[in-house]
Amino acid sequence: MPDALILGFDTSASHCGAALLSGDRCIAARHEEMSRGQAERLMPMLEEVLAEAGIGWRDLARIGVGIGPGNFTGVRIAVSAARGLALSLGIPAIGVSVLDALSADSSGPVLAASAAPRGRAYLQGYRMAAPVTLELCALDALDPDWAEPDLTCIGSAAAEVAQVLGAKVAPAAHAPAEAVARIAALREVVPGTRPAPLYLRAADAAPPSDPPPVILD
Repeated sequence: MPDALILGFDTSASHCGAALLSGDRCIAARHEEMSRGQAERLMPMLEEVLAEAGIGWRDLARIGVGIGPGNFTGVRIAVSAARGLALSLGIPAIGVSVLDALSADSSGPVLAASAAPRGRAYLQGYRMAAPVTLELCALDALDPDWAEPDLTCIGSAAAEVAQVLGAKVAPAAHAPAEAVARIAALREVVPGTRPAPLYLRAADAAPPSDPPPVILD
């Protein structure tokens, strides 16, 4: 999509990020670390990115959004925003896995590793000899068969995973939102589809222990 304007954003972890691409050039971006407050910060950040580039919402060709896996609330915030914007603007919204975003523009065998609660990590392999499909794995239960020459680990849990597998550690080629936008720009649009959260674990919130109310006729 040469010169198409693609807006990407991600709030799936302890950050809020947005990036605007014109073709393959990133022309404006923001990334702020935050453990909470993404719901209040996301839309103002998107407005700032558009204003910096001197464009309006109606100039956008498509939207890319990080769909997780990650923080439940953060993922819902971004996906809901992307769906609403796509509907109001009449443009497609493309959901992108944050592990795909971590591995964007990498080379060689890569294991994307994003930290998850309770000593676990979201993992997915790219160009690895032993295929590693998307999964949630305890860091003390990693499969030693995943080790291979020149393996590189990327992501917030990369150091821990690399230590177990004897692999290298490298930073992601792009900030999360920019990677999301770059992948979304290349994805085929499937009519009628909308981005949806990618969850690999049960919600942290426990169901209510009180019995449901009695409905009287």
